[in-house]
Amino acid sequence: MYDVRESWTDERLDDFAKNVNRHFDDVDKRFDRVDADIRDLRGEMNTRFDALQRTLLQIGGGMIAALVAGFAALVATQL
Repeated sequence: MYDVRESWTDERLDDFAKNVNRHFDDVDKRFDRVDADIRDLRGEMNTRFDALQRTLLQIGGGMIAALVAGFAALVATQL
């Protein structure tokens, strides 16, 4: 088990500060990688949503054209 220190020397505090800073630098590098991954994912999702929007517009346009053609046929047969 660890002995509890009553006081810390200046050297020990300096070493502790260096280690803490080094660990935070490692965390910063990891966050930079996560940010890059999120940017890549965001670009891919935008591409997919654009494709989905295009598909929905094509389907909606086709349905509207079919309805207009149906009404035109109905009107033409009733004349």
